[in-house]
Amino acid sequence: MSVPATPIDPYSLTTEGLAVLVEELGQPGYRVEQIRSWLVRGVDDPQEMTDLPKDLRAILAERFAPARPELIDHRVADDGHTHKLLLRFPDGEAIETVLMLYPRRATVCISTQAGCALGCPFCATGQAGFRRQLTAGEVIRQVVVADAALRSGAIAGEHLPTDSPDHITNVVYMGMGEPLANLPATLASVLWLHDPDGFNLSARGITVSTVGLVPGIKRLQELDLPVTLAVSLHAATDELRDELVPINVTHPLAELEQAVRDYRAATNRRASIEWCLIGEVNDSDLQADRLADIAKRLRAHVNVIPMNPTPGVRWKEPSGARTRAFVDRVRARGVEITLRDTRGRDADAACGQLLASYTLGGGSRLPAAVGAAERVDALAPDETAP
Repeated sequence: MSVPATPIDPYSLTTEGLAVLVEELGQPGYRVEQIRSWLVRGVDDPQEMTDLPKDLRAILAERFAPARPELIDHRVADDGHTHKLLLRFPDGEAIETVLMLYPRRATVCISTQAGCALGCPFCATGQAGFRRQLTAGEVIRQVVVADAALRSGAIAGEHLPTDSPDHITNVVYMGMGEPLANLPATLASVLWLHDPDGFNLSARGITVSTVGLVPGIKRLQELDLPVTLAVSLHAATDELRDELVPINVTHPLAELEQAVRDYRAATNRRASIEWCLIGEVNDSDLQADRLADIAKRLRAHVNVIPMNPTPGVRWKEPSGARTRAFVDRVRARGVEITLRDTRGRDADAACGQLLASYTLGGGSRLPAAVGAAERVDALAPDETAP
């Protein structure tokens, strides 16, 4: 059997790609299903694929590249309902993956980039800067690792819901990085996870988040799958959003709204609006009213998440009273809105905190926060205008 010299990550192979490899090796087509079933279960060492012939296992062991991430930190919070994993790939890059357990639902929040280049000044990942794209295989491995840990009982808690599933039911692309700024890996991993002959995850159980990359929304739409689109809005006026979400300068609110309307029309899937509520920055009555207007036009659900205290960022979470007033004001205007709990806060494991603590502990800074906060402070007083 002739084997190409270049090693590959088996998780980067589509079903078609795996079929090509199997054919190159002179193997029958049913080997594709055998190999794929092992990969879905988190087994990427061919020597452990016991239903394959020994000579094929040996060849695949040389062909497949060892790209397993190393677990360098694992924080447990919320009585075992939240598990934050800090994973380091062989080249030294670290990413966060979060497993959140609920009644009848097990959700894994995955990363698509090592760092992020979009520079949102309130985001811990953005302050760490961009280092590289993750491959499709590295994105998929996060889901497979969490699923295998659940099925094996390696992840548990003292007070888990009795009806919490023992396998992953939902995947949200809301970890480190901007998923639509890494389209090859994001689109390929969505298809891999949805593949009925592979991981077989419902498209409705997949959510892809974006800060507003309009070309990426259009590409996601072309998958023709009812994947949920989540738009990280964070500001409802272009002036403030230019500061909080710099990509808004390129794709302002009107353009973003149109892209979301088109996505809903094509997929028949309601979008959600994500809003990180920052004390005295975007928690004003004006922002609440403008947010409600946008949500009604898009027929979108709004998720409000109070800002997590993050090392290196001096902004603060809003008060409880201000948070309730903001949510109530949006709801009173006829919008479906949910105030999300911040998972992992009691273990320094809320979104962005673990990597920020790890980075700062190593003596690195979060540079993008410098200067941006002062610019937004200059806008904040106007946001309280009637």
